[in-house]
Amino acid sequence: MQRTIIVGDIHGCADELQLLLRRCGHVKGDRVILAGDLVAKGPDSQGVVQFARETGALAVVGNHDAFAIAHRHEGHKPSHQGRRSYIATLHAEDWEYLQALPLYLRLGPAKPGEPEYLVVHAGFAPGVPLDKQKREHLLSLRSIADTGEPTSRLLLHYPWAARWPGPEKVVFGHDAVRGLQRWPHALGIDTGCVYGRLLTALILPEGELVQLAALRRYASR
Repeated sequence: MQRTIIVGDIHGCADELQLLLRRCGHVKGDRVILAGDLVAKGPDSQGVVQFARETGALAVVGNHDAFAIAHRHEGHKPSHQGRRSYIATLHAEDWEYLQALPLYLRLGPAKPGEPEYLVVHAGFAPGVPLDKQKREHLLSLRSIADTGEPTSRLLLHYPWAARWPGPEKVVFGHDAVRGLQRWPHALGIDTGCVYGRLLTALILPEGELVQLAALRRYASR
């Protein structure tokens, strides 16, 4: 596998993204992958998308990216505390980039003979073939209820990733409340940068985690 840098939920924190990539020693030829939620809540959603498309970064669509796409033509309308104002800042090229994002990416194994890596925004329902996974789960899954039902609810003691059996290794975001998650076959890297916490990257094939403290807190929820 070529050197690959996978970054957790950015949410418009463009400055932190650039600083984190610098800390990772990013050079031309590295593959950069963003684990969804490029936009919303933070200070510069347009800057994040522009950087991604101009540098050839790959990404998967997150629930906030999907929301932006669905409400693209409402960016000029008043909204709750201006929460949709970022939509109006996105350019035609930015929309083309976002609309082309896949629900998940296959990266292949980090090293020959090892399990394949997958990147998804929220998660996969355990026991369901990849091609049968529901879009809503890929975008919003957080937990597996004690009934066995996949849900977007935050059931603290029932993270979906704890039940993911592999063999694929999944890298995902979306779950800032739980923060960094390490499970046998899954790694959660949404560490709440937009909430004033950390932006996290996983570097493959080494498996190194690199983190950067947010420059400030941009959102409360």
